[in-house]
Amino acid sequence: MSALSTPATTPAPARDWRLIGAFAAVYIIWGSTYLAIRYAVDTLPPFLMGGVRFLIAGAILYTFTAVRGAPMPKRIHWRSTLIIGALLLLAGNGGVVLAEQRIPTGIASLLVAIVPLWIVLIDWFRPGGSRPGLPVMAGILVGLAGIGLLVMGGDEASQPIDLLGVVFILIATICWAGGTFYARSAPLPESPLQMTAMEMLCGGGWMLLVATVLGEWGKLDVAKITLPSVVAVIYLIIFGSLVAFTAYVYLINHAPPARAATYAYVNPVVAVFLGWLFRGEPLTVKTLIAAAIIIGSVVIINTYRAKTN
Repeated sequence: MSALSTPATTPAPARDWRLIGAFAAVYIIWGSTYLAIRYAVDTLPPFLMGGVRFLIAGAILYTFTAVRGAPMPKRIHWRSTLIIGALLLLAGNGGVVLAEQRIPTGIASLLVAIVPLWIVLIDWFRPGGSRPGLPVMAGILVGLAGIGLLVMGGDEASQPIDLLGVVFILIATICWAGGTFYARSAPLPESPLQMTAMEMLCGGGWMLLVATVLGEWGKLDVAKITLPSVVAVIYLIIFGSLVAFTAYVYLINHAPPARAATYAYVNPVVAVFLGWLFRGEPLTVKTLIAAAIIIGSVVIINTYRAKTN
């Protein structure tokens, strides 16, 4: 039983407040991580920052699960989490970190929201995969149209969006979708928190390896690291990795899957607003329309896939 599991004797109002708190954490905290990442990479090398974040968070969470009596994971579990960590954290989160050095955080969050689109396509084109129904196909086309509107012509008439940053995000989302799909059938520990901790440890290790290959240790200038960057990393470790992931594990165990998945609709809205509020990122009519189209496509895809699964 996880740390946030609700005993059968817990009164309904207490369970309701836990659910409300878990939804608020997943909605707001995960939506705010895009802004925190941007502040972190202002003065810290991207993969070095990400590696430190996930190694520390993973070590804390793994120790917690061990103290709570989680069994020692098997070698095959570590193999699975090595693969998942490479896809979700190294390629997925790492791609987002790279992209946020080139594009606004709000744009990054909207592009990340299309992960369900790639999951559907991977499921379709894999050997023996299932073809999506017409509503889901319509959702895919709507999502692609939203991406096109968001990217083409830039966020302002005089300021086109950096296409390399967009490429980084698209590769990151495809890898994240692939990792998510692989995790469905991979041999993993029974404890979701232990599994998350192992993925963080493996992903953090991968990121530090890449940081070393890219020479990021030599690029680290301690004298130039700002307080906002340090605070952002601490926020990402404590809230982005530990609190929000624990809250999400609670949600998937205590709320219907369709409700738990609604974070995918809310996170981009939070990220766009915070980017505008704290970084002065442009909030144009075109961005808002594209946001509505992309989020609408995700709603369509998730709703109709849930009905057919």
